[in-house]
Amino acid sequence: MQATNKKVPRNARRMPRILLAAALVLSATSAMAQTNGTMLQYFDWDSNGDGQHWNRVKNSSASWATKGITAFWLPPAYKGGAGASDVGYGVYDIWDLGEFNQKGSVRTRWGTKAEYIAAIDAAHAAGIQVYGDIVLNHKTSADLTEWTTGVRVDQNNRNTEYGGDVSLQTWTKFTFPGRLQADGTLKYNNFKWNWYHFDGVDYAQNLGADGCTNCRIYKFRGTGKAWDTGVSTEKGNYDYLMGADLDFAHPDVRSHLKTWGVWYTNTAKLDGFRIDATKHISASFFNEWLYHVRQSTGKTGAFAVSEYWSSDINELNNYVNSVNGTSNDKMSAFDVPLHARFQQAADANGGFDMGSLFNNTLVAAQPTRAATFVDNHDTLEGRALYSKVQDWFKPLAYASILLRQGGYPTVFLGDYEGVPGKVANHSWVIDKMLTGRKFHVYGVQNNYFDNSNVVGWTHEGNAAHWYGMAVLLNDNRSSAGSKWMKVGSGHANQCFNDVTGATTATVCADANGWGNFQVPAGKVTVWVRTGKFGRNSG
Repeated sequence: MQATNKKVPRNARRMPRILLAAALVLSATSAMAQTNGTMLQYFDWDSNGDGQHWNRVKNSSASWATKGITAFWLPPAYKGGAGASDVGYGVYDIWDLGEFNQKGSVRTRWGTKAEYIAAIDAAHAAGIQVYGDIVLNHKTSADLTEWTTGVRVDQNNRNTEYGGDVSLQTWTKFTFPGRLQADGTLKYNNFKWNWYHFDGVDYAQNLGADGCTNCRIYKFRGTGKAWDTGVSTEKGNYDYLMGADLDFAHPDVRSHLKTWGVWYTNTAKLDGFRIDATKHISASFFNEWLYHVRQSTGKTGAFAVSEYWSSDINELNNYVNSVNGTSNDKMSAFDVPLHARFQQAADANGGFDMGSLFNNTLVAAQPTRAATFVDNHDTLEGRALYSKVQDWFKPLAYASILLRQGGYPTVFLGDYEGVPGKVANHSWVIDKMLTGRKFHVYGVQNNYFDNSNVVGWTHEGNAAHWYGMAVLLNDNRSSAGSKWMKVGSGHANQCFNDVTGATTATVCADANGWGNFQVPAGKVTVWVRTGKFGRNSG
């Protein structure tokens, strides 16, 4: 179904009620904003592991700030079990930021501690905030084994036990010899981990391959030992993910991680946190952890965004509500349902109902809590959460997060630079959209989600950013489309051009501030006042 070239009555330009309400709320708040916030996920699994990443961050910070990036989400900065080749999610020592000779290297995959701090200083000097990647669900590559007792559980239902209790020789003793000082203590913190600080593992040295089908996860026995509560009910209880699974019901674990959180925030001068794998961690823990860290560091407004991976809006909503119940535990969440909608639309090759693009998404339900994204390090081919958005649709998806009010958008470095064999380089169009977001996404937002293929919206601008913008998406890959949209009386009789280069046409608004904007097949067009792109004053 193609959009009509005839101006439609106002009451026919409908959109989902919950999305309209969210847009109205954000229109009011965004009008007061000085600069639209945009986060950069500044890494990918395939990012260069030469140890120079922190130096690249340092040297490029000013350039990213000019483009419109206001915050960096940097990769895990602490030593992983694979040493210099570990991306950081196989956590070994959270107190080693690339300072100690452990797991075969001093540096991490990304560089040394000194280089990390220098990169953050450079980002701050450029006006960019820095968010640390907090990975606390598990530890890997212990220093020693120890004996304990456990029981096999079904991988697909962790509440189902098999075969009775067994003795287990587990890799759960973490002594961190690289941090050992002459007086016998460990530098920074003397805490050492033993089996009772964990809930379970997926490998026992004495059992080897273990022939039990679907039960290569072992839950520990002992006083107070059970899977944590307040986690996802997927697989019965989704406490266990990988490695040695931390026991968040253990008071020593909670206390130690709070102590570390204060040290890490102060040491790295962090402005916020991206929190990993939260569907596997008791929701109450991060309420407690965030409150303690914010209060103890004086950074009471430190940003926090949760990676609770679920495309079910009801489940995600419930989690967001559960971690935002008191005055100082504010946490956002990545909008996984919106990512799933992008993937579905891309895979449908024109068969998706674009008018429903934002239905059942977090940005529609809770726009001030939603961190929107297109893809990330986990969603590409061969990754744990494979759900990649096809390249042809990525410009449409990035327009949907960067050029709208509501949500806190994230640009993925893999999409920007490209990942060989997996993702094309989309830097040119993302740069255009970053400029558009920085200067044009302000004022009243008019929405036109009234067609199954061609949808759009406009920004009328405000006193400080008055040039306005019109955006049109078309998922029909065989036919062009157009739509009458209101850009506002402030743009009456003014002409607009598409900055993406998808069309060279010029569209002039009429005396009432309406224009008939165009979009080629399978493309996005971004229309701004002729000669006024990337400026915010006359």
